[in-house]
Amino acid sequence: MQRDEILKLLEQVGAIRTGHFELSSGRHSATYIQCALVLQHPQHAEQLGRALAERFKDHTVACVVSPALGGLIIGHEVARALGVRSLFVERDRSGQMALRRGFELKPGERVLVIEDVWTTGGSTREAIGVVEQEGGLAVAAGAIIDRSGGRLELNVTARALLEMDVPSYEPDDCPQCHAGGTASRPGSRFSRSQP
Repeated sequence: MQRDEILKLLEQVGAIRTGHFELSSGRHSATYIQCALVLQHPQHAEQLGRALAERFKDHTVACVVSPALGGLIIGHEVARALGVRSLFVERDRSGQMALRRGFELKPGERVLVIEDVWTTGGSTREAIGVVEQEGGLAVAAGAIIDRSGGRLELNVTARALLEMDVPSYEPDDCPQCHAGGTASRPGSRFSRSQP
């Protein structure tokens, strides 16, 4: 899939939203990319998964691990395209990412970490940390969208289908907050705290 094709698809399903948002990273932005709106369509999820898997054809992996909730569907589709297992990490009661539900990694098992959107890469770094704690070897990471503006710092090869230059701000520096606005919190990390 080419950049324009991916952008068109995201726009068609309403996945690119404008407003005043608090991202899962805690940063604020006037643009929110809700990949769940494109991934709800199995044919689009499969197509994006195949395209993202293609970016890692030069890597040998035995498993895909994704942070829940945003990375679950795309991680599963990348794993399907690669013909490997798909696991996910999720937050435990203490708020820490963990491999649960009986999932296990073999010692040295080569893992590709897949996420939907990167802003700071925090969830991907946490997932990589869990993979390493469980004895696996994180060899690469991928996402549908990299909105980090070139600031993504991961200790593995990182590739995204689409890089978008979408500004985000620490809350104290947010122009919309300075103008008196209040950010909405659409991310999955906040879903339990919203009415």
